[in-house]
Amino acid sequence: MQKSFSTVLIANRGEIAMRIVRSVQALGMRAVVVFHAADRDSPGVKYADQSIEIRGVTPVAAYLDAKQILAAALECSAGAVHPGYGFLSENADFARACDEVGIVFIGPTPEAIDLMGDKVRARAFVQKQGFPVAPSAIEEEDPATFLQRAVQVGFPLVIKPAAGGGGKGMRVVRAAEHLESEILRARSEGQRYFGDGRLYVERYIENPRHIEVQILGDIHGNLVHLYERECSVQRRFQKIVEEAPSPALTDKRRHEICETAAEIARSAGYRNAGTVEFIYGTNDEFYFLEMNTRLQVEHPVTEQLLGVDLVAEQLRISLGERLPFKQSDLKPRGHAIEFRIYAEDAAAGYLPTTGPVLLLREPTGEGVRVDSGINAGQNITAAFDPMLAKLIITGSDRKEAMARANEALRDYVLLGFKTNLAFLRRLLNHPVFVSAEVHTGFLDAHPEVAAEPALRLETLDTLLAAAAILSRPVKDSADAVPELHAAIGHWRN
Repeated sequence: MQKSFSTVLIANRGEIAMRIVRSVQALGMRAVVVFHAADRDSPGVKYADQSIEIRGVTPVAAYLDAKQILAAALECSAGAVHPGYGFLSENADFARACDEVGIVFIGPTPEAIDLMGDKVRARAFVQKQGFPVAPSAIEEEDPATFLQRAVQVGFPLVIKPAAGGGGKGMRVVRAAEHLESEILRARSEGQRYFGDGRLYVERYIENPRHIEVQILGDIHGNLVHLYERECSVQRRFQKIVEEAPSPALTDKRRHEICETAAEIARSAGYRNAGTVEFIYGTNDEFYFLEMNTRLQVEHPVTEQLLGVDLVAEQLRISLGERLPFKQSDLKPRGHAIEFRIYAEDAAAGYLPTTGPVLLLREPTGEGVRVDSGINAGQNITAAFDPMLAKLIITGSDRKEAMARANEALRDYVLLGFKTNLAFLRRLLNHPVFVSAEVHTGFLDAHPEVAAEPALRLETLDTLLAAAAILSRPVKDSADAVPELHAAIGHWRN
């Protein structure tokens, strides 16, 4: 029997916590947010109906503490938990634990997470169903021959953790002599990031595009796709810019990829929100990459084109409601691009940066949406992923969306530490991006995008002078009243 609920505990932080708060409250429900002390000043904590502090050896450990989060849910009488993305969002044991205490896990079933959230099981399942999968070798099938079978896959190949996500632990290997050492490194990283050192390798497709398809399924067996997003602009296997529709796909290929994604999800008996990801090669072939059994960071791109609140739909599905639309009802309009705003120095190898948010002024205007996880005065630390916010731009076509994006990135003010805002403007205006000819190796092939242009000496002198004038010692000295004049008091002639 499907459970009803009116209070939702949000087991996440940053911009996604705030994003979920909005949709929960818009449906007339109470939004409760758990938070570590490092996030005390974040928007989600400020705007939630209730907030509950959680603790851990590290801030990340707090958000991974399933027992503590379930205790918080019981404390506030939450009937459901929304995990967002990352942390516990693809943890089947956490989904089961929610069910055991009578709390609805807003996401797929634990069985679906076990099947499709695990990269190795998902690949084996998809291949068995007859869908296209790149040549691969799975370690646990026969650990003793894994190295030999990996060589037979052919080079270049990519090593991936079975429980991986977000590009962590992935290694590209181009020659046999490096394979064994890279396997050891990948296993170590998989164990560190996911508590699971299992690996698999697959043929690395050179300069592919990364295409993903959003799907939604309800508990009544209805399932639709909400078309594709292209996520080819990446650094270290992590996405930076996403857009829809993909400029690379013909209508025919778009239909084939989207229907393949929907059929994969139907075959798995999938419900709630998920994303089926593909590698799209230069010769027009596509292969199943993985399925993310959760909401994606880039879900606003789809929302903007289809007018669908995906978080609200997740909530309704979890309440037992039927999807309010059929496949034929879904018609994307216009073009949308999302830019991830990071606290990082692109010119220094995308090194994370830290500091206080001294000034924050977000862009506004037609076709401009900002999903933010920070407030002015908040301190940004190295405790979490460096993503701070997302800038989502919508236009009638790609050209208009890019023009609006240029203005929005120019108007976005975030001071107190280095961000990637200037880098994103260089990327947006690069001829390869303008011509929509990007691939997953685009930034490696064009290091000039990350490199900061040298300042003219005159500009540097002007900036240094302005900084000196505004610094506290100089400003205090300029504002100080000489002792002789101060002795006059309030006397006036």
